[in-house]
Amino acid sequence: MSLKRKFLPVWTFAKLDVKRLFRDKVGIFFVFVFPLIFLIVFGFIFGRDDGSVSFNVALINQSQTEPAKQFEDQIRKSDVIKVKDASSEQDALQKMKRGELDSVIVLPGDFGATKEGQQTPSGQAIVRYDQNKAQAGTTLTSVLQEGVFKPINQRLAPSFDPFTAVARSTSTEGLRQFDFTFAGLLGFTLLTSGIFGPTSVFPRLKQRGVLRRYSTTTLKVWQYFTANVLSNGVVALMSLAVMFIVAQLMFGVTMRGDYLTLAAFATIGATLMFGIGLSIGGWAKNENQAAPLGQIVSFPMMFLSGIFFPTFLMPGWLQNITQFIPLTPVVDGIRLILTEGYTLVQLGPQLLIMGVWLVVVYLIAFKVFRWE
Repeated sequence: MSLKRKFLPVWTFAKLDVKRLFRDKVGIFFVFVFPLIFLIVFGFIFGRDDGSVSFNVALINQSQTEPAKQFEDQIRKSDVIKVKDASSEQDALQKMKRGELDSVIVLPGDFGATKEGQQTPSGQAIVRYDQNKAQAGTTLTSVLQEGVFKPINQRLAPSFDPFTAVARSTSTEGLRQFDFTFAGLLGFTLLTSGIFGPTSVFPRLKQRGVLRRYSTTTLKVWQYFTANVLSNGVVALMSLAVMFIVAQLMFGVTMRGDYLTLAAFATIGATLMFGIGLSIGGWAKNENQAAPLGQIVSFPMMFLSGIFFPTFLMPGWLQNITQFIPLTPVVDGIRLILTEGYTLVQLGPQLLIMGVWLVVVYLIAFKVFRWE
């Protein structure tokens, strides 16, 4: 049999499956409308700067003086300023660029030193912030000046302020919290289209006897699987495109990567998620079996893969586990493409984990699939 004849049923069933989806109101809801509801809700929550006076900052203390140590101790006790760990100033600026930090406070090496001709120590704390966090940067500077330095200044030299804070922009545009969340919502879209679809469609086709009739033809299992993978990939990309259009028009989402790279990576992610749904839907005899199992599999991924909140907020031991969950590398990869402009070559670790899972889930799918 020629290659063209082998793949003819694949193209035929792929087109039929896409048409079937657009005739299925429930399918349209879960693939297109359901993710958009989450997008709009999270967009209105995180898509705008709320002017909060609670700050996540990194403190880079380059001084060994006693005033510098006292300053560090004081802001670590603050309820307004939350000091996060950073290995260096460059590391802190990178975290701020990704939206993990609101700003970076730098104490230069001469902070707290007594300069020649002066009787009291002095210094200047530098507050680094992104352009789109200008309000947070100036507010934090004011908090440091009035809440931290003013009592010290009045105690050391009532006539002038030896310790001050100055704000300096990094001249780069950082990420908003919504930009970080949006990547997770794209992963959520792939999850819903890849798992919830097959777990409802395949058991329904079995109950109607459709798959039984397919089994009496020359159609092979691999041809049927390939057709469904292709149709699901096309529909998933359409759903992501709708999400992007709405996010751009309503919330001005940031896109730093390449759209073709994102499309290629998302297609691999959609194939992986569909393989999980195919394993469940292909094994289950009816929807009563498939629906609960689909929820058991999808809910942990939904909350442990960084969809709604970043995994770096989790305990270290849990992060070590969640990085091997099938959806985690998908969400991480999408987020790195959107927020840092990664290429497929740079996403090698994520693609490796996804590749292993692809082999595992499709071996399971072929093993457990039954026509009736």
